[in-house]
Amino acid sequence: MRRIFHVVTLTTVLATGGQVLWAQDFVKGLQAYTSGDYAIALQEWRPLAEQGDASAQTNLGMMYRKGEGVTQEYAEAAKWYRKAAEQGNASAQTNLGMMYDEGVGVTQDHAEAAKWFHKAAEQGNVFAQYNLGVSYDNGEGVIQDHAEAAKWYRKAAEQGDTSAQANLGVLYHNGEGVIQDNVYAHMWLNIAASLGLENGPEHRDIVAKKMTSEDISLAQKLARECVAKNYRSC
Repeated sequence: MRRIFHVVTLTTVLATGGQVLWAQDFVKGLQAYTSGDYAIALQEWRPLAEQGDASAQTNLGMMYRKGEGVTQEYAEAAKWYRKAAEQGNASAQTNLGMMYDEGVGVTQDHAEAAKWFHKAAEQGNVFAQYNLGVSYDNGEGVIQDHAEAAKWYRKAAEQGDTSAQANLGVLYHNGEGVIQDNVYAHMWLNIAASLGLENGPEHRDIVAKKMTSEDISLAQKLARECVAKNYRSC
């Protein structure tokens, strides 16, 4: 249940301070991409990427990874992700981390993957936060540390990531990195299930079998309160 990775696929945030012409070109590429016109998207983004724009570089990397408008080339995708990642683009850092984790386009290196996840996670990227939690949970590329896994899962869970919510619930159920507590395990798993996570209800119900009816009622109450608080400070 824990090995669920996210991949950021598209950068849509415009960098501040860019020229109007640049912004127009980027948005034109974004509109073309969204409509499925990858040739035009490539035409608009490639010049920007070659001029050093990190958002365009990230999106060009995505197109090479997915083979959209170009021949699928993982090494080329990694090249463009790296250019953007080295400029601090969190989406590119997350995607580059994924490529290192999978050994796609680069030599598999879990430590390098965790490094890039950490850089993006520190910037608040929810996907990187989740992936870094998985790295600590499984001890891949870092020393296994369930408390650190819980920390990053919680940050992603508070942003509404259902996989992170479920994995945080699992840690509570197992008493790994947090004090064992089936009420909070049920709460997080129930939230994830309510948001549509596959197998969420199944895992929630496994925990429920070990709880009293009073504890289940409390967990459901806490879940409602947590949702009302937008998953913060739960």
